Amino acid sequence: MIRSTSHHPLPQPLVDELAARFSSRFSTAEAVRAHHGHDESHFPDALPDAVVWPHSTEEVVAVVQACRRHRVPIIPFGVGSSLEGHILAIHGGVSLDFSEMNQVLAVHGEDMDAVVQPGVTRKALNAELHGSGLFFPIDPGADASLGGMAATRASGTNAVRYGTMRENVLGLEVVLADGRVIRTGTRARKSSSGYDLTRLMIGSEGTLGIITELTVRLHPLPEAISGAVCAFPDVDSAVRTVIQTIQLGVPVARIELLDALTVTAINRYSKTSLREAPMLFFEFHGSPASVEEQAQTVQEVARELGGQDFEWASRPEERTRLWQARHDTYFACLNLRPGCRGITTDVCVPISRLADCIAGTRADIEASGLVAPIVGHVGDGNFHTLILVDPEDEAEIERAECLSRRIVERALAMDGTCTGEHGIGFGKLDFLVAEHGDGAIEAMRALKHALDPDNLLNPGKAVPGA
Repeated sequence: MIRSTSHHPLPQPLVDELAARFSSRFSTAEAVRAHHGHDESHFPDALPDAVVWPHSTEEVVAVVQACRRHRVPIIPFGVGSSLEGHILAIHGGVSLDFSEMNQVLAVHGEDMDAVVQPGVTRKALNAELHGSGLFFPIDPGADASLGGMAATRASGTNAVRYGTMRENVLGLEVVLADGRVIRTGTRARKSSSGYDLTRLMIGSEGTLGIITELTVRLHPLPEAISGAVCAFPDVDSAVRTVIQTIQLGVPVARIELLDALTVTAINRYSKTSLREAPMLFFEFHGSPASVEEQAQTVQEVARELGGQDFEWASRPEERTRLWQARHDTYFACLNLRPGCRGITTDVCVPISRLADCIAGTRADIEASGLVAPIVGHVGDGNFHTLILVDPEDEAEIERAECLSRRIVERALAMDGTCTGEHGIGFGKLDFLVAEHGDGAIEAMRALKHALDPDNLLNPGKAVPGA
């Protein structure tokens, strides 16, 4: 159960120890706690009992060891953009805010990698890389911290070409629950050495260890970039265009689906004038010749399937405006019902089942009577439904949760997953057994118990019954 937002004081010796060590970087003020007990999910706020801003791995170790002595939970905090309650202090405890561990420690241009602290955001890293000919491609929409992105195995609009955080993190520095510091991986591009602890930590949501440093893979800036939008008579035609594009092997960088309701929301919020019909956003990376070839191939596929108004956005300012509108879809859709909150679904299915999954979802939405626009990174089979609910209407919230459950159950029946990129948090714990089976869940619990026997690292998240 989600804990009350009322303050449950920490043991006084722990307060004294943290206050003495961190001074102004330790707070129990209600306003500070409220900021760290709130994310972008629809779940009620759950405040930590205190917040600490560490500056180094050594300071993280000090907090972990102090909290362990007093059996107090620790919740890592990036920027608070999570959608499944990852940073909510559902059992109280200390929130570790990494916003002041925000240094790019090294950029190795010849090897195309960078070493960063966990509070570095993706935009800050790319700003640091300006002029180097390199960039970091993982783009979940929000300007999330890289530590949080690794912890949730984030991806986003570029995943169809560049992969997810799993493919783009080479190594980590991690503080374990007992205060030990380990390093996972190296700067080498491959290894057959030992258990893959890097991949174990990526996606563990702060439940197995606390990330204090990342070595990330960089990519060359493409010589040419071109974007395009194309409207379709229906969602099915748009999805079939995506499937054929992928099956033809076109190395498209981004393919984003927006249903007609989402386009309407974008036009109102971002002052665009897009045709209010189901739409695909494309982006192509490569040499000028390859970009032109990719775009022509996709345009032909789209035309055969009823695509209309295939429009180019080749100038940087046009592309930026287009993709900023796409990234603003969450807030644009919330404005369809002012005062409401969004329940987000995050399923991912094999590309061959995508059309059927979205069609079934649309039928469920119509039957529910709810407002629920659809948008997604459909190039890798991942799409989102933002179910808009009145937070004061319990009956409507119950209908929305039933709709969300039906969407997930359909995806699982199609050999998909309950979350393509948002993670489990505590919002999707109920689906893990159905997706993985009892044996796999027991293995996850065994790992959790081995590395965090006192269940102090972000308890109640990622693994049911851990």
